[in-house]
Amino acid sequence: MIIEMPNTTTRDVNKRLLKERDEGGAIALGRVLTLVVSVGDRDPEEAIEAANDASREHPCRVIVIANDVSDKESNLDVQIRLGGDAGASEVLVLRPSGALERHLDTLVIPLLLPDAPIVAWWPYEVPKNVAEDPIGRMAARRITDSTQALHPLATLRQLAATYVDGDTDLAWTRATLWRGLIAATLDQPPYEPVHKAVIVGQANHPSVDLIAAWLAQALRCPVEIERVTEALAITQVRLERTSGPIVLDRPDGKTAALHQPDQPDHRIALPIRQLRECLAEELRRLDADEVYGEVLQKGLARLQA
Repeated sequence: MIIEMPNTTTRDVNKRLLKERDEGGAIALGRVLTLVVSVGDRDPEEAIEAANDASREHPCRVIVIANDVSDKESNLDVQIRLGGDAGASEVLVLRPSGALERHLDTLVIPLLLPDAPIVAWWPYEVPKNVAEDPIGRMAARRITDSTQALHPLATLRQLAATYVDGDTDLAWTRATLWRGLIAATLDQPPYEPVHKAVIVGQANHPSVDLIAAWLAQALRCPVEIERVTEALAITQVRLERTSGPIVLDRPDGKTAALHQPDQPDHRIALPIRQLRECLAEELRRLDADEVYGEVLQKGLARLQA
């Protein structure tokens, strides 16, 4: 069900939600968090679809802020999505214009679920300081996606300069399976130190830099990045050791081949992760990701040294 409320107020929105709850059942029961999504002037549908999919694992109220750039007067249009149009969540799409765009926190606060944690998500462009952003200040967790930013690598450096506990980035989440495979491989005999690591991947994909920074920080060895313009995200990781290199190769974005000295090759399913998977993973935890923070602040600096 989709309910359109043009030129409205947050008070009227809450009244309508209560009305629908009384008529259709306790739709807000079981919601475990409020997810606030700020898409700027971008189309919100992809983010809403991902949030709806993630809500099946984490039932929540989704508040989407999509600025209305066509209307210069101070106005608030709201769309309420319930039932089949909202997955296991309830979705409020706010379209503020004019002066209301400068006070987004005052629009969001009356619509938050009481006594539930708040997670903020910027699917596209990232504020200069996510923790100091009006939406970011109210959130326990702040999720960005430097992969979708106009300048991904510059955005990654910006996130490193302003990082505080509770920040995370979906470029880091997209590399979770790579990190797990690399760690599992190094946890097997002969337990030799890695003398050099090489990461091959898409030229401006921030997951490439984050994997490189993670290896530099964890292994304390030289790390090189080979940037390929037409590559599909991360395509190869090579770890040089005395007995020979470990090579994890994924040229097609679907299946990886693991090559190790004196062992048969292994083929491993390693598809490029979808947005909904990454978002659901990040919503599983509300504590700080200390490894990400260390990689962002210290590991990236090792690459630049």
